[in-house]
Amino acid sequence: MGFQQGLSGLNAAARNLDVIGNNVANSNTIGFKGSQALFADVFANAIGGSGGSGAGIGVAVSGIQAEFSQGNITTTNSPLDMAINGNGFFRLDTNGTITFSRNGQFHLDKDGYIVNPTGARVSGYGVNAQGQVVPSNPGPLQLSNADFPPAATSLSEMVLNLDSREAAITAPFNINDSTTYNKASSMTVYDSLGNPHSVGTYFVKTAPGTWSVYGAADGAPFAAAMGTLTFKSDGTLDTTASAMPFNVSVALTNAATSPFDFTLDFTGTTQFGANFGVNTLKQDGYTAGRLSGFGVGADGMLTGRYTNGQSRTLGQLVLASFPNATGLQPLGNNNWGDTATSGQPTIGAPGSGNIGVLQSGAVEESNVDLTKELVNMITAQRVYQANAQTIKTQDQILSTLVNLR
Repeated sequence: MGFQQGLSGLNAAARNLDVIGNNVANSNTIGFKGSQALFADVFANAIGGSGGSGAGIGVAVSGIQAEFSQGNITTTNSPLDMAINGNGFFRLDTNGTITFSRNGQFHLDKDGYIVNPTGARVSGYGVNAQGQVVPSNPGPLQLSNADFPPAATSLSEMVLNLDSREAAITAPFNINDSTTYNKASSMTVYDSLGNPHSVGTYFVKTAPGTWSVYGAADGAPFAAAMGTLTFKSDGTLDTTASAMPFNVSVALTNAATSPFDFTLDFTGTTQFGANFGVNTLKQDGYTAGRLSGFGVGADGMLTGRYTNGQSRTLGQLVLASFPNATGLQPLGNNNWGDTATSGQPTIGAPGSGNIGVLQSGAVEESNVDLTKELVNMITAQRVYQANAQTIKTQDQILSTLVNLR
């Protein structure tokens, strides 16, 4: 009697329903990859027996294989939510145990490490003192909360228009007497400790096409003029005669580097018959800053934004790819482990090779097609019923044989 075939069919159909049920249960699990049951027929062969005449003894589940197709990407409000567009996996470290995942729901723990909901730390490359990524062995990626150090101004630039219609002034310059200069402007510069200082510039027309420039730091005037601006007949600056840039030196008493030396460049300044106006004020110094936010680029670069308007690289996430991703061992919690079947992982920066790229502020949805799974469930249910029917039929045949008189 063929009870064995029907029983194997029931077992296989039940196992298939388990796989389908797991897919349906994880249809909303971020980064989940659906699986399918693989079946193989079973034959009992005798030594020296002829082939092709056996009916077979049923079916067996030869394996359960994950389907690593790309899931839909959905945006979120967290910059540490990351979706992989491609074949890569996040590399996670749990007390030295390395696992891999497609779930990019991350956050910062109390120590500044980027972790997933179970506390596994995301791997990446760190940076050196100059903020440059050091592509060595990947390790847990930790964000530094240290202040961004200040930088003293070394170069300042001022571009403006001086009104050629202004009258020349012969009286000695006096910062407290506005009649001794034609126009004035100011800009902020920073010393070695990041302290701001206001530098005033005062323009005195001494002759047609010639202007003396005086200065003051925090209201204290310099002892002499910083330099002279000489203009050509077309109103443009004669940079040779004007000896650009001006060298400025300020004595400080606040424990910062003293004297505080920087240059002031007026290249681009004009003298037209138009109202005085400042077009550009630039300088390369800044005060200290604290981390105010960060972002992740498609190449995995973590860039911190600071309160002083500066930004710097904090690290780079890495991704892993496998020669045979279907050979990975599922470990639960959206994690996978490498095996001899999957091959060794290839670690690299996002965007390199076929490893994929990152999208910050997004997550990858489960790749389970719920409609397809429900249809598969109906099919599996019918297969289960059909195999149960073969057992019932065999039972009826056996009952007929037993009742023969």
